[in-house]
Amino acid sequence: MPVSSMRMSSRIRDYTVTFESDDAFLDRLAAPGDRVLIVDEGAWRHHREGHLASFDPIETMVLPVDEDLKTLESVAKLYDRLTERAAKRNITVVSVGGGITQDITGFAASTLYRGVGWVFVPTTLLAQADSCIGSKTSLNYRRYKNLLGTFYPPTAVHVYAPFLITQEETDYMSGLGEVVKLHIMGGQESADRYEAILPALLMREPAALLAAVQDSLSIKVSYVEGDEFDTGRRNLLNFGHCFGHAIESATAFRVPHGQAVVLGMMLAGMVARERGLLSARNEQHLLEHLLEPTMAPGVSLAGMEDAAVIDAMEQDKKRVGEGLAVVMATDGLEMVKTVDVTTDEALAALRRFACDYPMGR
Repeated sequence: MPVSSMRMSSRIRDYTVTFESDDAFLDRLAAPGDRVLIVDEGAWRHHREGHLASFDPIETMVLPVDEDLKTLESVAKLYDRLTERAAKRNITVVSVGGGITQDITGFAASTLYRGVGWVFVPTTLLAQADSCIGSKTSLNYRRYKNLLGTFYPPTAVHVYAPFLITQEETDYMSGLGEVVKLHIMGGQESADRYEAILPALLMREPAALLAAVQDSLSIKVSYVEGDEFDTGRRNLLNFGHCFGHAIESATAFRVPHGQAVVLGMMLAGMVARERGLLSARNEQHLLEHLLEPTMAPGVSLAGMEDAAVIDAMEQDKKRVGEGLAVVMATDGLEMVKTVDVTTDEALAALRRFACDYPMGR
């Protein structure tokens, strides 16, 4: 049964994720007060005369959507805008957009005046199904992905599925990459549910979207609760990200995040198979029924240097020793984190991928 809200626990502050049935909540968020309205350019372009009609164009700050702009320089521009306001500590940042907007505004809200109010309205599948909970904010530094960040939950999250209807196909498929990741992490039953509704998700059917988003968030909660600051079980959420973040860096972010995660899960599966953690049969099922169908047409690793992937993995902030850190799925879809993967193992997986998916290279 669909739920109308989820209560999230945090040692910083608890907050509620509300699944909105109409857009009246946006009128309330846009009402005059000690708040700053920030909308990413994609959401503004598609919805400023619709769902966001109550957002005053003069008062609304529109943020460009570009992974290269997820930097301290962008945060500094927000500081300038926020410090212009007469209200200081009691100001609330209302941000509407995807994960890039979430990271920039969340980081700014967490650090200005040691923390101000922050309401987040995710408008992309990736943000609705994954990043809107968990309290993390992340910025890129130089060419390294998410090297800077804070833990700072929003005061409230509002999820409104109709925003997804106008999302660009590449970005939508990127979000689907995180959805399949979480459903695999939820175990065999949730993986089977994803496989069953995947055709409907590809058609963006509202009921399937709502089910997938709520299922994804419930699975993520099971990994986040009790490990808010990412020191234990929550590390397993990096399934697909160990190779995935490196692929993003090695391709100068040409490969969208969620699609890089799908590639990362495929590569992690190859390492797991060679280590005897995942049978060839189960690896093939994951590939054919869950991962390959979630790949967006046209995603290419052409021109990517394997050495650049290895270099980025060596710079991964999750690395704790000489080996590379990789989260893998085992038979039974149990998750394990290994910290002793060798560069030879990683290179072997990259070379096998190049052979199995020559059009991807």
